Amino acid sequence: MPFSLPMNDQQAEQLAAEINANGFARLRNVISQSELQQLRGFTDAHAQLHHGEYFAYHGEKALSQSLLGSIWGNPDFKQLVGALYRQATHQESASDRIFPVLRCVQGNVGQKESNCFHFDASLVTALVPIFIPTEGSDRGDLMVFPNLRKVRNSVLLNVIEKALVQNRFTRKLMTLAIDRGWLKPQTIPLVPGDIYLFWGYRSLHANKACGAGVKRATAIFHFGDPHAGSLATRLILQFNQRRARRVSDKTGAQPPKSTLGQ
Repeated sequence: MPFSLPMNDQQAEQLAAEINANGFARLRNVISQSELQQLRGFTDAHAQLHHGEYFAYHGEKALSQSLLGSIWGNPDFKQLVGALYRQATHQESASDRIFPVLRCVQGNVGQKESNCFHFDASLVTALVPIFIPTEGSDRGDLMVFPNLRKVRNSVLLNVIEKALVQNRFTRKLMTLAIDRGWLKPQTIPLVPGDIYLFWGYRSLHANKACGAGVKRATAIFHFGDPHAGSLATRLILQFNQRRARRVSDKTGAQPPKSTLGQ
């Protein structure tokens, strides 16, 4: 993918300031229409293998045959997420690895996999919309409670916070509170061709539900785990990967296995 995102320290500082102030930053018209069509073709082919139901593929191996590899391997993209991490933490990331996920929300299972609020394991999250519904009220908009927490020094505190919100009971309560207007997340309509950046580790986020007859597909790129190498982080990543594989396996073909999950 030949897009260019040259990023100097001043530009990275401006993007980081925008994320801090607004909850996210948006890079417009980065993915060309021809590139978007290739991504859609790959997604469509696998959506058919899963019989119109939800699936998620995690890791480089599972996505190596898609155009997404030219995003996470793009030197400008690597420079961008690395610079954002430095701006946020004032230090280098322990790893330069970018971890990709392709997530397709569709069908009845897709409705169950919506409103699943969570904090990411990695600090920098870049989201690339591929298919976004344009009609009706159930379009799967991104919901964000931005920058709710700081980067935790304690791995244990991070695990406890994630456990408190990333469970079925809390998510049902949050969904009910949002439906009744008691909680008001920032709602971000997504436009294919753009890239959206936010602090996934610090921001509680999820997608709204989609109608059963529509398709919402996004690529997500994770960078910069503040707790890289910890046993708790490895266990959480492995659990998330196994869960994603189980859900995808129930609806159709099995993707190639990767070694890590997000």
